[in-house]
Amino acid sequence: MPVDTLSPLPLPDAIASRRVADVNGLNMHLLEAGRPGAPVVLLLHGFPELAFSWRAVMPGLAAAGCHVIAPDQRGFGRTTGWDADYDGDLASFRSSNLVIDMLALLDRLGIDRVDMVVGHDAGSQIAGLLAVLRPDIFARAVIMSAPFTGPPGHGLLAVGSRAPAAALDAGLAALDPPRRHYFNYYSGRGADAEMRGCPQGLHAFLRAYFHVKSGDWTANAPAPLPGASPADFARLPTYYVLHRDADMAATVAPAMPSADEIAACAWLREADLAVYTAEYARTGFQGGLNWYRCFAPEHRADLRLFAGRTLDVPALFIAGARDWGIHQTPGAFAAMQRRACTAMAPPLLIPGAGHWVQQEAAAEVTTALIAFLGTPA
Repeated sequence: MPVDTLSPLPLPDAIASRRVADVNGLNMHLLEAGRPGAPVVLLLHGFPELAFSWRAVMPGLAAAGCHVIAPDQRGFGRTTGWDADYDGDLASFRSSNLVIDMLALLDRLGIDRVDMVVGHDAGSQIAGLLAVLRPDIFARAVIMSAPFTGPPGHGLLAVGSRAPAAALDAGLAALDPPRRHYFNYYSGRGADAEMRGCPQGLHAFLRAYFHVKSGDWTANAPAPLPGASPADFARLPTYYVLHRDADMAATVAPAMPSADEIAACAWLREADLAVYTAEYARTGFQGGLNWYRCFAPEHRADLRLFAGRTLDVPALFIAGARDWGIHQTPGAFAAMQRRACTAMAPPLLIPGAGHWVQQEAAAEVTTALIAFLGTPA
């Protein structure tokens, strides 16, 4: 179905939906709230989310006097012009090109300053790079749920070699029972079809996936990993380190919430989840999965030019206190605060919330963003 014929998204009255043509080869869909000319806040979603994931945050930011912009990024939602073929234009999903996407969008909108860029999950990496590479444009950065450790060139995923990731994969495969990292799974040819065509159905898969990574799943009790050995990684929940013979849909299926739990989930009502279901049924997951494929060293080599560069504008980290994403890469949370970000405020870990913090704890996140925006840059 052509994007222009799709039904309008169920959005609060304060949020408008529109498309912007000629954005680095894309026809980009974005959500917008507030008055043009006001301080600009750019919101970048992660996987498997959409601009829609900011629906409960945007009205409060607009009411506080901000011009809020939340795009469907390359590979997601109602943005078109990207290659959805597994064997297609993978290079267009490299982090450097995702950064260019955002700079091109701002250019098309006539915006030369962003008072605050906010990124969640995989979007946090793009938000961080934007602030590192263009501090003349981005005055503040908020990193959410996935620590930002700077341009590649340090630590486990050092640019230039697949050896650490290959050694981790071999070590996980040798465990009893054998395991595999979700980056490995998401990079595989079958992941899109297995999730989109899973036995429980796409809507049930997404419900279980959002639930198991949220603060609502009582088994989430995150803690730093003691090290970076395969056995240490295997301490992560199976949605991060899967059993090797299970796909993601089978992994999260046992965590499917009950009918009562679904009815009580105010942060992701069935009507909200239906938006995600309809969008991913139409586009598939491959666009978002290509982001994970491009975390491999050969797709990040162009960022070596910036290795060692730090994020020097005022920065804030926000996450749910029940989010394992904080600790999924050993040492990253500490490295973000000690090395990668030189002007970082104390991190905000919101009690009771999990990975989808801007949805689970929208009021607390909105309050924190407004307060941080009021901090002199």
